[in-house]
Amino acid sequence: MSQSSPAPRRVVFRYLVPVHVEVEDGLVARVTVIDETPVRDPTVVEGDPAYLDDAVRAADDGQAWPSWQFGY
Repeated sequence: MSQSSPAPRRVVFRYLVPVHVEVEDGLVARVTVIDETPVRDPTVVEGDPAYLDDAVRAADDGQAWPSWQFGY
């Protein structure tokens, strides 16, 4: 008798976060994504939308998130 495993529950979603943009001499020099904000109005990008609420709860569980910087 074979056992079946449950389908993967991978969900990718997106939502808006604050971004700090530094411009020097008319060029973008650095972008800082501040992802410490609560998840609001998420949109499913990939996966089963039925699992979106669970995915948001797991991603927004009060853990401290770092800010991400791109540039110099």
